[in-house]
Amino acid sequence: MTSSNESPSPAASIYEFKVKDIDGKEVALDKYKGKVLLVVNTASRCGLTPQYEGLQALYSKYKDKGLVILGFPANNFGGQEPGSNEEIKEFCSLNYKVSFPMFAKISVKGGDIHPLYKWLLENSEKKDDIEWNFAKFVVGKDGKVKSRHSSRVKPTEDEVVKAIEAQLGA
Repeated sequence: MTSSNESPSPAASIYEFKVKDIDGKEVALDKYKGKVLLVVNTASRCGLTPQYEGLQALYSKYKDKGLVILGFPANNFGGQEPGSNEEIKEFCSLNYKVSFPMFAKISVKGGDIHPLYKWLLENSEKKDDIEWNFAKFVVGKDGKVKSRHSSRVKPTEDEVVKAIEAQLGA
């Protein structure tokens, strides 16, 4: 498995990564084998922050069918996620009743990009840098990137919902 402090080797799937959750505990992403994942870089002080509401709605609707949303706070865009992991967790809980897994703040672009995001980019159709907060990756049950969706596309829009449903077999 690849962790953030090792030199990354080409991973075959998302299941080869370990990340820290919002509480600082290491999580092996292979715990999500057989699930459809929506991986999103998030921020608390962004014009797109209300997308948390749509993400939570998606999670509530599809979690029993096998969807897991993985939220990765990132401060790469305009300093819009300046808080600590504890502050981010409290913000998400109080303001959006987030119940999907949230992870420790990471970098999603640049020289200090987290190996997970480097892998997501290398394995998506569109390999450009993450453009802003709330970019979305749909990962199939096989652990491979199936689609990438712009920050501007809300999580409840047809483009995202259809990509998720196709992977769920819904």
